[in-house]
Amino acid sequence: MMGWLGLMLAMALAACATPAIQPTLTPPAAFTGPSLEDRALVMDDGASLPLARWAPSDGAEPWAVLIALHGMNDSRASFRLAGPWWAERGIETWAIDQRGFGQAPGRGIWAGEARMTEDVRTAVLIARARYPRATIAVVGESMGGSVAVAAFGSDRSPQADRVILLAPGVWGWSAQGPLNSSALWVAARMAGPRAVEAPEWAIRDHPASDNRVELFRNGRDPNSIIATRFDTLYGLVDLMQSASVRLGRIQAPTLLLYGASDNVVEKGPMRRALEQAGDRPGFRTGYYPDGWHILDRDLQAETMYRDVEAWLRDADAPLPSGAGEVLPELRRGG
Repeated sequence: MMGWLGLMLAMALAACATPAIQPTLTPPAAFTGPSLEDRALVMDDGASLPLARWAPSDGAEPWAVLIALHGMNDSRASFRLAGPWWAERGIETWAIDQRGFGQAPGRGIWAGEARMTEDVRTAVLIARARYPRATIAVVGESMGGSVAVAAFGSDRSPQADRVILLAPGVWGWSAQGPLNSSALWVAARMAGPRAVEAPEWAIRDHPASDNRVELFRNGRDPNSIIATRFDTLYGLVDLMQSASVRLGRIQAPTLLLYGASDNVVEKGPMRRALEQAGDRPGFRTGYYPDGWHILDRDLQAETMYRDVEAWLRDADAPLPSGAGEVLPELRRGG
């Protein structure tokens, strides 16, 4: 009897759909290549990614340019507080809606790691062409940090000078546990397009920031996604698995920042990812005792802004905040 049940289950699973990703785009016939537009970056396949841009107000050429990658279900607006602050210090920020999010193509549908990392490479090339004398850096928050790690830890690293990771998502398959992994594997194949909201208790008991005003604003932003497809969640965990194993492969100077109250990317997965990454020249971390998950919108966000500016100017100098290294704090149970 159990043999027949097992066979029937195997046949049912075999018939399930593969988790969906966005289809490959073909550039239009008149396409002339990637470009910077007033409110968008045009990618190598012709896709237009909405852009929020904060430039120095005095009209001077920036000494640094940040390609900013938002987190899961967020949009370019996630850098609306950080961008103006950095602009006052001569740093220009380009925050894009990544595919599947905000107003970018394929809203709600996972774009796939290959496409998302290629967009990072393309954005960096556009920024380099626009500002050849500036320091070009990629800053990724949460899922955006996962995308950055996957790109810079690959064998085709973007041609940027620096990488900044704000609580990067490293909660991949190896950290999910067998129950979570199995449930998501099945859900992504049997109910992939179905979208579900996070339960109210999870939002209440696990806030992403101590800045409740910003959380309220973000939750009512029409560009934010509230209900997430199962196959998109599957793609996210795949991406975070890549990030968890590639963190130590990044060659560019890297700054990773993490908050003690982060209950989205929890301490266990972050500790394991850092231990697996090991030590290497140019890899710095900063631990904020008062920090939460979305560090660029916390009540103490200006502390992070200042550390990023200082590190971009001198990657070897102490951080102004005095933030200690992350891994020793996590090992102490901080």
